[in-house]
Amino acid sequence: MKLATIRLADGRTAAVRVEGDRLVEVGGADAGAVLASPGGLAAAATAEGPRHPLAGADFAPVVPRPGKILCVGLNYRNHIQEMGRDLPQYPTLFSKFADTLIGAHDAIRRPAETERFDWEAELAVVIGRQVRRAGEDEAVCAIAGFTVLNDITCRDWQFRTREWLQGKNWDSSTPVGPFVVTADETGPRPALDIRCEVDGRVVQCDNTGDLLFDPVDLVRYVSTMVRLDPGDIIATGTPGGVGHAREPQVYLEGGEVVVTEIESLGRLENRVVPEGA
Repeated sequence: MKLATIRLADGRTAAVRVEGDRLVEVGGADAGAVLASPGGLAAAATAEGPRHPLAGADFAPVVPRPGKILCVGLNYRNHIQEMGRDLPQYPTLFSKFADTLIGAHDAIRRPAETERFDWEAELAVVIGRQVRRAGEDEAVCAIAGFTVLNDITCRDWQFRTREWLQGKNWDSSTPVGPFVVTADETGPRPALDIRCEVDGRVVQCDNTGDLLFDPVDLVRYVSTMVRLDPGDIIATGTPGGVGHAREPQVYLEGGEVVVTEIESLGRLENRVVPEGA
């Protein structure tokens, strides 16, 4: 099943289920609210509400206000190598705030304060049930599904200090969506082709099977530290090909169209514009 959150003409948002070329409202303002509801995914699978065309839908962030967004750095072997680092023993974690999130076709806002604005295509895990200190089976059951995310990063701010948060949390910079594809369609450890294009040029191309710490590992690890709740997101890291690691380095200047796509999960297409435009 595919769930999404769309913006309606009256200013509201609605959680919808994808059925062919139609979107069916399933109750709740967004996919996160559906996951947190008593019926959860089972209720969403059979709910019947107003229908909308898939073509031209205005997608909001698939979970607009997750309680937690946990991100993993240096989790693809080739990206770790291109950044000149050793393979880590533990996941490298940082957090993002909900204010960073935008929809599948919204503009990425480039801050005036950065000169090194970079792309990072990522597989994101969406949590479907509350879990703490998960074992293997609990971690598998806690994964509602997967979505597409691009962790657009201000590299000059990221590397001002040893902590990365300040490079990762700029308003309206992180597209996520368009769908949550449930884990029964992908398995809990999906091996899917992932790619990023900038103005039609492929800059990242890999497979999520190359993750050093896979989604189940990450749910187990993160939930040891903090309770995970329905709608929480774990961004699993980016493969090689980021602009910062290129020779010469390449960054998003403004005006580019960034396409982020994961096999079977969906496609983000976002134009980079100056913040305030």
